[in-house]
Amino acid sequence: MKKIIFRLLIVLVLMVLASFLIIEGLIIVDGNEKTTEEVDYVIVLGARLYGSEPSPALLERLKVTKDYLSKNKNVRVIVSGGQGPDEDIPEANAMEKYLINNGINKNRIIIEDKSTSTFENLKFSLEKIRLLDDKENVKILIATNKYHIFRAKFLAKRLGMTPYGLPAKTPPSSIIQQYIREYFAVIKSLFFDKD
Repeated sequence: MKKIIFRLLIVLVLMVLASFLIIEGLIIVDGNEKTTEEVDYVIVLGARLYGSEPSPALLERLKVTKDYLSKNKNVRVIVSGGQGPDEDIPEANAMEKYLINNGINKNRIIIEDKSTSTFENLKFSLEKIRLLDDKENVKILIATNKYHIFRAKFLAKRLGMTPYGLPAKTPPSSIIQQYIREYFAVIKSLFFDKD
């Protein structure tokens, strides 16, 4: 009996290890893909604020968004993120302020300030888009850190969007932690983030 339990344990450990390697591989590949596809909207996914200031992760997302919007003048942007318990304002408001201060016209910015998760970011952003646009297959560019692109695109597809990634750098101090955390977030999203 002990041998059977031991073998089952070994098989379980090997399955978890294999799933970890496969999912991390997908995360790394998607996080390094860049697209030249024309899109209808950019969605910037929220991340932590320090009071009312963007965290390093959010700042990287905003930098790539600003660069993209500066080159693609006809694309509108949805800044998506609610207010956390230790934040002075909703993340979306801090993102809007950053983009306006960096030359992006306020008229191009759509605010989604109720979401508290990646799934809600995308779901509530799509609801905002649907109020403005009746296009069937909405093409979106998701601005987030490299480790987050795979899951964000997976969830956007689940919601019926055609997603592409706009990968931002991951702050060096949190790379290992974020990639490991993201493995578990992908597993959670597979089973629980459904419309």
